[in-house]
Amino acid sequence: MSWRPEETARRNGAEGSAAGAALEVLELLEVLWSQGETVSTAPLSSSQVRVLYVLEREGVVNLRTLAEKLDSMPSSVSRMCDRLRAVGFIDRGHNPCDRRELELRLSRRGAGYLRAFRSRREEVLRELLGKMTPTEQAMLVRGLSGIRTAAGVGSPREETSAGVTESA
Repeated sequence: MSWRPEETARRNGAEGSAAGAALEVLELLEVLWSQGETVSTAPLSSSQVRVLYVLEREGVVNLRTLAEKLDSMPSSVSRMCDRLRAVGFIDRGHNPCDRRELELRLSRRGAGYLRAFRSRREEVLRELLGKMTPTEQAMLVRGLSGIRTAAGVGSPREETSAGVTESA
């Protein structure tokens, strides 16, 4: 059974159409990200990149909290963190209040990896956005802002989004 946005729209009205369009864009981005060296997560897996995102957002967390944030088993997260520590992308230390508890944080190398990774993805997105009209760009920003608001998530890079709106 193949998924088609027009079938979703027919079944679910405007809301289904919006969901179908969003899913289609997400799938397209997944394909774009996996198509080449420029946006590949290499040398990390996408799961390892998720760990870095959480550590960047949360600052310092213990293993149990990280596993909860990732909705994963602590043993799996522990192995992932061991590998990320071995390549220098995360730092690990003891909690000063409870020496039995390990704290995890993003290392400078991990932060640098995320900056470079985002930069590569942003380059691809800017190329795509350059092919859109200013009106289409403004509509995209408005729609993405609405999704972010509905999800109850603020954007750490709202200035970037605002810049697109102003130029669109």
